[in-house]
Amino acid sequence: MNIIKTAIDGLYIIEPRVFADARGYFFESFSQRDFDAQLAPITFVQDNESMSSYGVMRGLHFQRPPFTQSKLVRCVRGAVLDVAVDIRKGSPTYGQHVAVELTEDNHRQFFISKGFAHGFAVLSPTAVFQYKCDEFYHPEADAGISILDDSLSIDWRIPTDEAILSEKDTRHALLRDFDSPFTY
Repeated sequence: MNIIKTAIDGLYIIEPRVFADARGYFFESFSQRDFDAQLAPITFVQDNESMSSYGVMRGLHFQRPPFTQSKLVRCVRGAVLDVAVDIRKGSPTYGQHVAVELTEDNHRQFFISKGFAHGFAVLSPTAVFQYKCDEFYHPEADAGISILDDSLSIDWRIPTDEAILSEKDTRHALLRDFDSPFTY
């Protein structure tokens, strides 16, 4: 796998080695040995999958301590714009984000360390999104910041009037009104 460092420490794009021929393709979507050696030792404990239609925006989510999560995300059908926002107090990149297009064709994955809020927007008619977490889901620790916060300067590539958000995601605080539980 090819590890691409992003402009923000703790966020990495992973490109697998894809072997393609007339029959189709094959690639390792995850190798514990390679991940530990090339990125960091981690133990994923939960895999999740969602299916969404064009215009759905999910996020920007995270779990509060002591149930923080790192995530390894990918899109297995369709295309999404995946975004992670640095919410670590004292970080030189606090409030900044990395956005990466994940598609069924590019097979890219995005590793998001603890201390980031995460979200995505569906760019294709439908998308199937999968992710691994290194901590179980704890509803009492579930939190977020507003996915539509203009101060984040995220180009979601979806017109605002076409965005489809859950009721929960419309209630998250703006970054300026948010007291982060994470430190750099």
